[in-house]
Amino acid sequence: MTDSVAGISGMIIEKLLANPKVPRDIDGNSKIVEDLAFDSLAVMNFVMEIEDELDVSVPLDKLADIRTINDLAGCLHTLKAAHA
Repeated sequence: MTDSVAGISGMIIEKLLANPKVPRDIDGNSKIVEDLAFDSLAVMNFVMEIEDELDVSVPLDKLADIRTINDLAGCLHTLKAAHA
């Protein structure tokens, strides 16, 4: 499930939807800060949770380029592939 960008994106969306405060109509193009109303601390906490699940670490300089769920999934997929 987490061996493709789409699989990782789906896993991220599933985790996000477990939070009742997250809008129900999110998809891979949803912007993490604007659409989900995550502040920087919430973004960091969520990314750490995903990192633990996938056993990867997102460098802080890469986080600055992540805007959407698909951006995060793509970054995680690249890191996971490099780590394998």
